[in-house]
Amino acid sequence: MQTHFTPEQLLDPGLARANKILRSCVHCGFCTATCPSYQVLGDELDSPRGRIYLIKEMLEQGRPADARVAKHIDRCLGCLACMTTCPSGVDYAHLIEAGRDHVARTWRRPLADRLLRGLLVRLLPYPGRFRLALLGGKIARPFRRLIPDARLRAMLEMVPKQIPPVSRGDDPQLYPAEGVRKARVLLLTGCAQKALNTDINAATIRLLRRAGCEVVIAEGAGCCGALAAHMGESARAKHSATALIAAVLAEAGKGALDAVVINTSGCGTTVKDYGHMFQDDPAMAEAAARVAALAKDVTELLAGFDLPPVAQPPGLRVAYHAACSLQHGQKIRAAPKDLLRRAGFEVVEPADSHLCCGSAGTYNLLQPQISAELQRRKVATLEAKAPEVIAAGNLGCMIQIGAATQLPVVHTVELLDWASGGPRPGALGEA
Repeated sequence: MQTHFTPEQLLDPGLARANKILRSCVHCGFCTATCPSYQVLGDELDSPRGRIYLIKEMLEQGRPADARVAKHIDRCLGCLACMTTCPSGVDYAHLIEAGRDHVARTWRRPLADRLLRGLLVRLLPYPGRFRLALLGGKIARPFRRLIPDARLRAMLEMVPKQIPPVSRGDDPQLYPAEGVRKARVLLLTGCAQKALNTDINAATIRLLRRAGCEVVIAEGAGCCGALAAHMGESARAKHSATALIAAVLAEAGKGALDAVVINTSGCGTTVKDYGHMFQDDPAMAEAAARVAALAKDVTELLAGFDLPPVAQPPGLRVAYHAACSLQHGQKIRAAPKDLLRRAGFEVVEPADSHLCCGSAGTYNLLQPQISAELQRRKVATLEAKAPEVIAAGNLGCMIQIGAATQLPVVHTVELLDWASGGPRPGALGEA
């Protein structure tokens, strides 16, 4: 793609990077075939290629965003399927990030949008606040049909019928390895996950210990910044990331860390990108890159360990849902399925497994109509495989899919934990 940035503009490192990304696009349109929002809406401006043009015009002309541009950029799920498809290697992830940041800096959203987004970034990354909000939402949920704003209705629809009790298992502490210690790892316990599903961290800790890992839960290791970054709140995302980096390095100072383990793939994609997030910050760049290099998805780490042999293979038919942040963002595709097969499960994959389920961070709350259609399509392809259970590696996907199917939906680590000696996942009910 031809660009026309001035020499003065290219002195800005961000614009110089955007220019390089824009020039790598060859207009081929392969991305439209795998873009979920384009599949649903059929509008060229709701495809990666269309958004690239919109971002190019804004940045080249140095003009502020407007309602039209914001609408189409907001409709991007950030699933990154286009990057998997692109034959030219266009770094769309960082270009859409630049577009979102430009929108956030140059366009004042309507009051209702500002209030809703402000509410989300002040609630979801804080488990205590979020838990209180869930309790309030549980009271309001029966009256959701009376609320005119579809986004607020979607928020209430997502409130679980049962809110799990507070778990102390993922408070800052150290868990020794079972048997010979093979590694020392730090587990990031997530934000919303701590309020919505305490079983995932518990299963992860048991599984890592069984694999020979000493597991550290670090003091001060809170939100990674993923949700804020996804909404274009780059300053808030960096603030959270800075605190997390400090917490990880403080723990690394007490003893070498072999990995920072993450069991929510959306968070993993963000943490692995810390080097890029802080590349223009001399005070943080080295520390951020160090933490990013340590980050591993839990299945990525476990693929290199031997788990206890399975005495009685469960034999369940598992439909594996590949979270976008895992398969496109982190390029981890085989490890979760291989681990499940090694544990004795029959693994099946749905048609169009590369397409998003519609969760995408806060997308299902901010774009409920598009999200609902993607949810419907994803559940239909999963159920078509006649599984007994659905497994995924990301809490957002689990909630999104679970809201539209009667099949049990569990995290991959819950099944692996069960197969190697842990308890039966609660979502599977009684044996």
